[in-house]
Amino acid sequence: MTGIDRVEAAYLSRLLDDATPLFALVRTSLGFALLDRKGARSLQARLKGKTDWGGPDMLSRVLRKANPMRRAAESDLRRICIARTGKSGLAGMLARHLPEGVVWINVGHSNLEAPVFDAVHAISGARAHIMVHDMIPLDFPEFQRPGTVELFERRMRNVSARADLIVYNSAQSQRDAERYFSEWGRVPKDLVAHLGVSLPKANVQDLPPELDLTRPYFVTIGTVEPRKNHALLLDVWEKLAEEPGITPQLFIIGNRGWNNNAVFARLDARPEGITELNGLCDGAMAALVKGARAALFPSLAEGFGLPPCEAVLLGTKVVVNDLSVTREILSNIPIYANAPDMYSWMQLIREIAGKTEAEQKAEGQMDTSHALPTWSEHFNLVLKVS
Repeated sequence: MTGIDRVEAAYLSRLLDDATPLFALVRTSLGFALLDRKGARSLQARLKGKTDWGGPDMLSRVLRKANPMRRAAESDLRRICIARTGKSGLAGMLARHLPEGVVWINVGHSNLEAPVFDAVHAISGARAHIMVHDMIPLDFPEFQRPGTVELFERRMRNVSARADLIVYNSAQSQRDAERYFSEWGRVPKDLVAHLGVSLPKANVQDLPPELDLTRPYFVTIGTVEPRKNHALLLDVWEKLAEEPGITPQLFIIGNRGWNNNAVFARLDARPEGITELNGLCDGAMAALVKGARAALFPSLAEGFGLPPCEAVLLGTKVVVNDLSVTREILSNIPIYANAPDMYSWMQLIREIAGKTEAEQKAEGQMDTSHALPTWSEHFNLVLKVS
């Protein structure tokens, strides 16, 4: 799961445990599906792998352009939903099934279109509570795929004009968003609620058997896209490979993204010491992070940054680019370095790799569990106003 996927999963789990009536609205290729609590729990079981996705139904066979996984998922949504509709029938469907005073909680950056807001607000007393994770597509358009900046701006303008409450994952995200909302003419009511950070469960048995973990290694986690700044780490490892001795390993955990052909070409050349790992399960990823000399995050922009937080909980040393949002969340826990300064990163990595196991143990690990936000704290803030 990506960062936003993890947040959506946390919300689904928390709301399924609540006694309040619950419905889930899911966008599909043909419009929308509406699930009740039973359907939402059934969907969660599939997302967690506890229940297998079913086979394609008759309608999905007609939609041959969709990939098999999407066809299976949408077929199951049609089986477990209480209602479904095309885009034009959304308001009517919601009016028939949802109670007055309903609160629409949208945790991702999808579905933030004017007709959805209007369909919700057509219900008496209904409110729209939206989470904004960052404004990175507007602040850093050079990192985005073609067309995504315009789409993101349209959605954020809808949030500015139509949201009843905005939940920000950080004060940095709040500041960034309100610069735009002020310019656009309306700043909705808001609150800042740091995301919860949960200790990942490491499982070494899930690790690919071909990995050599006897040599010192580092990890970096994130989609391989320009904002994550993998290019800096490739530069560092290129220099380290020129030095005498054994080059430490770098495991790059994450799928390839967009606008990054130069980095992809360098990875395809299989640089010394670097291994790409795609599709690791959570247990394997946590095990790899836990055994690393350090987790490296030279990202150029973040709205929150869950992977560094999870690495901290696993007791792994963390080296990050000096971003204000990281200082907001993690304070003085990580080692900070400036992303443009490749040589400072190389020096830090060289020093960490050169420490013996005894030296690392002698340094000890900080007890940081009390310093990181929890989901309980997050929901105590958010659901109090929902």
